[in-house]
Amino acid sequence: MLYKVNEVFETIQGEGSFTGQPAIFIRLQGCPVGCSWCDTKHTWSVHPELELSLDGVLAKSAETEQWSAVDAAQLLVLFQAQGYQARHVVITGGEPCMYDLRPLCQALHDKGYQTQIETSGTFDIQVPAKSWVTVSPKIGMKGGYKVLQSALDRANEIKHPVAMDKHIEQLLDLLSSTDLTGKLVYLQPISQQTKATQLAIAYCKKHNWRLSVQVHKYLGIE
Repeated sequence: MLYKVNEVFETIQGEGSFTGQPAIFIRLQGCPVGCSWCDTKHTWSVHPELELSLDGVLAKSAETEQWSAVDAAQLLVLFQAQGYQARHVVITGGEPCMYDLRPLCQALHDKGYQTQIETSGTFDIQVPAKSWVTVSPKIGMKGGYKVLQSALDRANEIKHPVAMDKHIEQLLDLLSSTDLTGKLVYLQPISQQTKATQLAIAYCKKHNWRLSVQVHKYLGIE
């Protein structure tokens, strides 16, 4: 199984339940959802002429639409060659659930890594049972994709981006048909806006939800 990889890097997870956890990020190429506030729009399109070798992807010095087709074994070799020490692997995008992630996640689990998937919830989630799934529901985006109930049901945490009251109303509507037993719910202010942060704090207190503040952006790291 080949995966179109835009970048691989080691950092600190800055969002949700694993905030502060050293992590290896695998960012996959391709996403048709069309989120207006997306901060990785360079991962949306897959242009065949922009395919690179894996070494070429590693050598990139800026965000680009270039990608490399690699399998799980190549990624594991890369982790060793780069000297990565983190044991937590975040598979993100783009929209990673456009891919069948089971072969990749299983290969990582077999080598002692734990996996976390970051998805919009608009595609079927194909991962092993032990993978941690973070669903950040993207509602009413220009791509026209709907958030799947099956994705919400599979989620270990639901991390909802918010900037205004309507985003809370949309989340409450989604949650009304979801059994939240054992799930964590986070609000994440969009673009660290002061008003959005104040709104998120108020609703976290009201509903006993949690706040995710994108720590990596405050620290100025990837």
